Amino acid sequence: MDVRRPGARSPLAVPYLLGSLLLVLAPLVLAGALAFTDYYGFRAPEFSGVRNLVRLAGDRPFWDAVGVSALVALVVVPLRLLLAVGAALLLARRRGSLTTVGRAAAYLPSAIPDAAWALLWLWILNPLYGPLPALLGALGVPDPGFLTTSWGARLGLALVMAFQVGEAFTVALAARLAIPPQLHEAIEVEGGSAWFALTRVTLPVMAPILVVLAVRDVVVVVQNAFVPALLVTGGGPANATLTAPLLIYRRAFEYGELGYASTLSLTLLVLTGLAAALPLWIAARLATRQRGRR
Repeated sequence: MDVRRPGARSPLAVPYLLGSLLLVLAPLVLAGALAFTDYYGFRAPEFSGVRNLVRLAGDRPFWDAVGVSALVALVVVPLRLLLAVGAALLLARRRGSLTTVGRAAAYLPSAIPDAAWALLWLWILNPLYGPLPALLGALGVPDPGFLTTSWGARLGLALVMAFQVGEAFTVALAARLAIPPQLHEAIEVEGGSAWFALTRVTLPVMAPILVVLAVRDVVVVVQNAFVPALLVTGGGPANATLTAPLLIYRRAFEYGELGYASTLSLTLLVLTGLAAALPLWIAARLATRQRGRR
């Protein structure tokens, strides 16, 4: 019998640690070094001091792209949480083949590669033969111009990203199933309504998990907006869907400004971290206020 000391480390963590070192930490350190250089990929990097930071302060296209990313996140993150939690609540206690199919359907969009999912939505939103504009026309709803107008393209980008909630759905479903059924049985015995059980028991108990999902989705939405913005809208029309990751990609691989693109990447990393911390700050304030009422 193998009895390990309390402080012993499992060798099973070694592949993960090596992967994190090679794929996350090493590129991050390299990007940090290149952020203070002029580097175009054809010669050795030349140290430029804070020149890239000075350029960044007046780089209006980048800050406009950050605004587009923030706008998309403000729409998509709540929508993704609503879909994931709603599906988890609907499919938590019911059993049978329909529940199994429903759970598979909720996870299926996340199993599709991002590029294939984006190309599928490129067909769905096509103004000439796409099924969604055709359906809206049949219902008498004006076509918002999913690929031809600024706000229509932003709406289309939000739709592309809203339904890939498989991971969040799985976590929310596990959190819902972890709630002891005795709590809901006690509410039924006392004559409480389903709304009372949802708002006073289910959601408050799931609240810590929902905060974690919100933090995760902020990062995921900012990062994953690159593929649909590139393949579905191309950043247009008139840069209406030019997100920050897409602009950084163009600066690095179309204009060859690898050093300055590293500066933009680190700036976006810091901004995303601050945005991801916002749900934690809100949750802490609400918890403090709740404790003050007791």
